[in-house]
Amino acid sequence: MKTLLKSLCLFSLIFTSFLYAQTVTKSTFLVKGECAMCKERIENTAKKTGAKAANWNANTQQLEVEFDATKTSADQILKKIANVGHDNEKFTAADTVYENLPSCCHYDRAPSFLKKEIVTKPLKNDNQFFVRGNCSSCKARIEKAAANAGADSATWDAETQIVTLNFNPEKTSADLILKKIADVGHDNEMYTSKDDTYKNLPGCCLYDRELPLGVKSDLVHHDEAPAPKKDFSQHADHFDKSIEEVRLIKLADATALSKKETGLTFNIGTKELLKAACCNLSESFETNATVDVSFTNAVTGTKQLKMLGLDQKYTALTKELLPSIRGLAAPYGLNLIPGRWIGGIQLTKGGSTVVNGYESITGQINTELLKVNEKPETAINFFADANGRLESNITATSQLNEHWNQSILLHGNATLGKIDSNNDGFLDQPTGNQINAAYLLNYNDLEHSGLGTHFGVSFVKDERFGGQTAFDKKIDRSQQTAYGVGIDLSRFEIWNKTGYIFKGKPYQSIGWMNQFTTHQQDSFFGNRNYWGNQNTFYSNLVFESIIGNTNNKFKTGASFLYDQYDEDYLTQNYKRTETVPGLFFEYTLTGLKYTLVAGARTDFHNLAGTQFTPRLNFKYDVLPKTILRLSAGKGFRTANVFAESQQYFGSNRQIEILGNGGKIYDLQPEIAWNYGASVQQEFKLFNRKATLVADFFRTDFQNQVLSDLDISPQKIVFYNLEGESFANSFQTQLDFVPAKNLEMRLAYKYYDVKADFLGGKREIPFMAKNRGFFNASYATDKTDKGAFWNIDATLQLIGKQKLPNLNANPSEYRLPEYSKSYTTLNAQISRNFNKNIRAYIGGENLLGYTQNRPIIDAENPFGNYFDAGMIYAPVMGANVYFGLDFKF
Repeated sequence: MKTLLKSLCLFSLIFTSFLYAQTVTKSTFLVKGECAMCKERIENTAKKTGAKAANWNANTQQLEVEFDATKTSADQILKKIANVGHDNEKFTAADTVYENLPSCCHYDRAPSFLKKEIVTKPLKNDNQFFVRGNCSSCKARIEKAAANAGADSATWDAETQIVTLNFNPEKTSADLILKKIADVGHDNEMYTSKDDTYKNLPGCCLYDRELPLGVKSDLVHHDEAPAPKKDFSQHADHFDKSIEEVRLIKLADATALSKKETGLTFNIGTKELLKAACCNLSESFETNATVDVSFTNAVTGTKQLKMLGLDQKYTALTKELLPSIRGLAAPYGLNLIPGRWIGGIQLTKGGSTVVNGYESITGQINTELLKVNEKPETAINFFADANGRLESNITATSQLNEHWNQSILLHGNATLGKIDSNNDGFLDQPTGNQINAAYLLNYNDLEHSGLGTHFGVSFVKDERFGGQTAFDKKIDRSQQTAYGVGIDLSRFEIWNKTGYIFKGKPYQSIGWMNQFTTHQQDSFFGNRNYWGNQNTFYSNLVFESIIGNTNNKFKTGASFLYDQYDEDYLTQNYKRTETVPGLFFEYTLTGLKYTLVAGARTDFHNLAGTQFTPRLNFKYDVLPKTILRLSAGKGFRTANVFAESQQYFGSNRQIEILGNGGKIYDLQPEIAWNYGASVQQEFKLFNRKATLVADFFRTDFQNQVLSDLDISPQKIVFYNLEGESFANSFQTQLDFVPAKNLEMRLAYKYYDVKADFLGGKREIPFMAKNRGFFNASYATDKTDKGAFWNIDATLQLIGKQKLPNLNANPSEYRLPEYSKSYTTLNAQISRNFNKNIRAYIGGENLLGYTQNRPIIDAENPFGNYFDAGMIYAPVMGANVYFGLDFKF
């Protein structure tokens, strides 16, 4: 009997355990939180709702629970967790509950799990496991480690973050293989890599360890610029980090300072560009504190960029990482790239890589055009402002097949309004129109054949007329007495970038880029005629590999630049041809906490002679959230004195060149050194992430072509520097989120820019020593349909500026020594009705500040004292605009 009872008890125990095993469910869910208090709250709530066990991880934001499915459910547990304040992948906490959490528990609620801005983990089979990684170098390392651990085969996919293993269980195990993979630096679902091993990975392989397993870094919003799906940047570091030659990239959705880049690089995405009107590239920096936008002429309405206290001509402006706005295109080229075509902008302060060429002195601004993202998209934009400017854009990106995709970009604008707000008899802005079109074709088979290529072609025609309101463009100039301005531009570009990754060597690649450009301008300014044509061919061949391991990388190659210039100024013709073959080498050393990039190039310029250009960039991670950067580099360029001085063509000033035997306008080339240091610090402010950056850059000219406006009010005199010329630039910028959905940016800049002119050392004119900047952006929560409001405002304070000396003029035609300080305010409100329809209304210069008497002696435009080039502030008052966006 006792034996029977024991048997029944044992059977009952086994049966009960069996039933329990059949009803107990083990699951993992995404739950948001921040600290130890969150952990305790989440786990206790889960257990009170029936979970047998609960473990929440702050790093992965994952909750692992075990529960009896006959007594509770995942929905019940997650709903209770949301009720106590924690958003999760099924339920969102009430705002009032979230706000009542302790401040240390206030996690970032954007992106939302429910809105799938973080992608849930993909499904996998029994022989598949989650392994973190980024690029093809990671793929090679993971698969090699698996093979070394006894796997018959291993295939890791960067998109799904899954490794598929095939192995003989008698010889090895999944546990052993995954341990070996962790040993080489890759976290997985069974083992975590040692910190030292992870940190010693190449920069391109440093995946985000805080994301849930199975979620790729570029599927969430964070402060880096992730690479797009199936792109050059997924394969080999040459394409992943700085394949200027053939890389296609997608920038992050908002402005972000890259923590991985050796240089001080800001990534500006489409989200940032939509905060302002952004009709063209010159208007794309209104919410950016690094670049200064200046007004250069009162009759042409053109704008120029300044960086580190120096003119736009000292910054390399590229499109698709190819030379773009340079030479004769410098004055108006920014107006020829429509804002709605821009997929993102990379802005680097200081010397850039030698792979890009020799012309960068103060930095580089690269514009990427729209390309296919996750799915095909067609967008239409309509824009109008109160001053009579109309604009329309059509952009279409589509996937042709598995390997081919295309982008069609169309733009048209017309300025119809004839505005003379100050009644000086001159138009505040020129009238005219522009037609612009581009076509991009991309092929990507890097994962199989190792080949990728990008082809592009574009054409633009822009025509503008300004001057006195009485000027009639339909009447021959010889038949009218009014002062007129006409600018007719046409530009054609065709380019190709091709890259190949060597089979079995993801760290080794070769890229070749070629571009042909023709740019022509036909213009008149009163009685002054200027015509110019520039034909340019550019080619760059780059080979990248490693020395021993991926901590020691190098790039080497050769470039060739051909420029043919033909200019007519007044009655004189100027022709020249520049041919510049060049060689370069760049070495990258990656350590545990530092990255060093050292490069040098030699260019054999037929007119400027042989030029040696070294550059160095160094990044040191002092602490996990503290980054120190140092840079030094040399650059040179040839000045285009007529094209780059067109802001003074609308005046009586005569051009005079004091030559010294050089081969370019009888002048020597410009040569300068740039040195920089910056500190980037992340910290908590209002219990939310904040970033503070302070940087200092100095530019020293060995030689410079000075534009002297002080010798005489009736002249602009060009000559080479004899003595010292420098620009000191200091900037500090704070980005923070003081409250939910509210982003703020504060910045202060100080410039000290001086040169030894013929009359002695003087400040460079039209450069404010002090500038203040404030931007605030607020967005409401999205509805289920994707609807939300966005409000953005930018306030800028511009200090007094040194003005040219006009004391030789009669008193009524003079300027004070310094301008007045002034403030500008831009603002915009937009409404996304859903994912496809957006409307916006905004205003520029809403405080209405305008320069008093922007045109000197406007009553006598053909007289000795007429000058429309003395511009230091806005010419037009407040302007209001409206726009509509449609996506399909």
